[in-house]
Amino acid sequence: MAGVQSKAPGGDQDWELLVPLDRLNDWMDAAGLPRGQIERPRLLPGGTQNILLRFSRAGRDYVLRRPPKHLRANSNETMRREARVLGALAGTDVRHPALIAACPAEDVIGASFYLMAPVDGFLPRDEMPALHASDPAIRHRMGLEMADAIAALGRVDYAAKGLADLGKVDGFLERQVPRWRAQLESYAEHDGWPGMAGLPGVDAIGAWLDANRPPDFEPGLIHGDFHFGNVLFRRDGPELAAIVDWELTTLGDPMVDLGGLLSGWPPDDADSGPVTPWRGFPRRQEIVDRYAQRSGRDVAHVDWYEVLACYKIGAILEGTYARACAGKAPKVTGDYLHANTLGLFARALAKIGA
Repeated sequence: MAGVQSKAPGGDQDWELLVPLDRLNDWMDAAGLPRGQIERPRLLPGGTQNILLRFSRAGRDYVLRRPPKHLRANSNETMRREARVLGALAGTDVRHPALIAACPAEDVIGASFYLMAPVDGFLPRDEMPALHASDPAIRHRMGLEMADAIAALGRVDYAAKGLADLGKVDGFLERQVPRWRAQLESYAEHDGWPGMAGLPGVDAIGAWLDANRPPDFEPGLIHGDFHFGNVLFRRDGPELAAIVDWELTTLGDPMVDLGGLLSGWPPDDADSGPVTPWRGFPRRQEIVDRYAQRSGRDVAHVDWYEVLACYKIGAILEGTYARACAGKAPKVTGDYLHANTLGLFARALAKIGA
């Protein structure tokens, strides 16, 4: 098609091979969606892992989401899981992209995928419109909206929404340290990775988490990767438009999302943060208090969840560094993410007084 960008900016994923439009068109016809030809297909930014393709058909706009070119073992199941959760969230007060249709089968375009409605909004990690950049009060409200969003998610009656089997609630907190420890240990398969010796404090953090684990929790839905890179805000005000990227969603302790948010939240006296400009965003205790107010949950163990988030996110980021050590990922990216892991572990160590 003339004028269609076939490759992601700076990337190497040819979407015309990964999303064959003729087969997609036939599937949409069979799914009973308004008939027409696919027009103006274009990749959306942020598709370095999963692929986001926006297009129009019969006067309606769509966004297709599918796994990357090189599928991981759980890529297709992840797509099916995301689509299931987005469909279940319809009618709740959780702001999310509206699911239009899903294709669990893998033989239509080569992977499972789903279609969702586009969201009019901006990623604050990538841009800050003049309205928001010029008004600290708007940025303050944006921060409170973050707390409100995960509080709303944790309030969803997941059983009534048919999601009671989405995750294993029993032993959820007990499994956290062994799970992420095992993730770290699995990187030993990559030649050149220095191993645990290159991660100061990893043993102390894990031991502290096990020794100070909250005694119980109220189960609920978890996003699993809640931060400024996975939320869209409205361009005409401070309201959060949608939470995106639901690939880690599960059932468990919703306080995990609060810990994740706090793990990337700067100290109260910081001049800079995960978005620019930062001044005006709420203080850390304001976020905690707002979440407690809106969720009704006990936040007495909030430090534990923040330390867990540092441990978990660090374990995930270290995987790219391990692959880079083996020449399977860009060295500059691996080094950058390893530095982030070290920073997260240092933050956790300071939190536990080690």
